[in-house]
Amino acid sequence: MPPKFQARLPYLTLALVIVLFDRWTKFMIESNFGLNETVPVIDGLFNITYVQNTGVAFGLLNSVSSPAKTALLSLFALGAAVIVILYSLRSPAQNRLLQAALGLILGGALGNLYDRVRYGYVVDFLELYFRSYHWPAFNVADSAITIGVILLAVEMFRPQPEAAKDDAARDSS
Repeated sequence: MPPKFQARLPYLTLALVIVLFDRWTKFMIESNFGLNETVPVIDGLFNITYVQNTGVAFGLLNSVSSPAKTALLSLFALGAAVIVILYSLRSPAQNRLLQAALGLILGGALGNLYDRVRYGYVVDFLELYFRSYHWPAFNVADSAITIGVILLAVEMFRPQPEAAKDDAARDSS
């Protein structure tokens, strides 16, 4: 295995764990819940509710009805996964925060991509709410993507060591 990939094995393993955990939780929901069935977990705050999301994150584009929607959303997710992989390979493997963020994003993207290709929708089941406000249902993959994006933002805004700044300046010339 090339050293470039070997150095990223922990982050690829993280992505794989996210995909497997996402698949397992979705399997458990599909096996034990009827569509739109809700089980309160923390009254007034959190339910498990099985929904099928044909749109993108948090139900956006659910109302769009097009035979090409699933294919286009799948291609978008696949493209995002490729971009994440390329960005990981072009970034220092020693930057653990960045690589972990990319691993989380990759695992989440692949978890939801599996659903979209296999079923034409994504299985969502985690529902947060407060009084009459309900956050759209989401899943483990969505959670991993969200955490990964937050870590990516932290990485972007944290001060870089002087050596990294010098490397970045040299690379941009």
